[in-house]
Amino acid sequence: MANPQPSKRKALERTEGGGPAIILVKPQLGENIGMAARAMMNCALTDLRLVRPRGKWPNAKAISASVGAHPLLEKAGIFDSTEEAIADLQRVAATTARLRDMAKDVIDARGWATEARQGVAAGEKWGVLFGGERAGLHNDDLALADTLLTIPTNPAFSSLNLAQTVLLISYEWRMAGDIEVPKETRRKGFGARLATQEELVGFYEHLEGELEAGGFLRVAEKRPRMIRNIRNIFNRARLNEQEVRTLRGVIVALAEKKWRRPENS
Repeated sequence: MANPQPSKRKALERTEGGGPAIILVKPQLGENIGMAARAMMNCALTDLRLVRPRGKWPNAKAISASVGAHPLLEKAGIFDSTEEAIADLQRVAATTARLRDMAKDVIDARGWATEARQGVAAGEKWGVLFGGERAGLHNDDLALADTLLTIPTNPAFSSLNLAQTVLLISYEWRMAGDIEVPKETRRKGFGARLATQEELVGFYEHLEGELEAGGFLRVAEKRPRMIRNIRNIFNRARLNEQEVRTLRGVIVALAEKKWRRPENS
């Protein structure tokens, strides 16, 4: 397989972080391997290991399905046995949808991710075993793991695609690392800033004046509470200055229509 392009190689180097190894045991479909690699790169995991993948390797379908994550496929380890694939690891979890008759700790993906973060931070090498698409992991593979890792899906339909499972576990690993999720509080792209309190109060007074003229606030004892409710509705929307101008234009249009209405209509 050719060496990664410079830009792809740099992207791969930036994601190196000593995370757990993702070990696919006897994967059958190249597409699933590629999509698993894509999921790993999304979550900054780069240690992909394949145990006896079906068909020729490298696999053109895997590369196509990876959508840019092919550098990870190019450096993936290829092994003849699960024992060889996990030889350097200190902790190994095995994914399974069925709890087998084995005396092992069972943990969900979120709990595992928290423990894995702590272990990796302490210098331990962790990995996760994933079985093939048709039957999952063999009991002999499960026996090599110290922990069974489950995803609490619908009991009536627990089937997950291989790449989906890799994505879910990779995501939990990433989120367990105190990743700061960008919070976009305003819609961007139009250059609009949040409205100032002066602009908001001007809008409120404009609206309340027209509501007063229209008789909506005619009950004096209810007026303060109604005004507070109206202001709370718009405050929750966190209006930007363009939206305030638009709403004031709506008020003007409605007021003008009211005064243009024939008296006997």
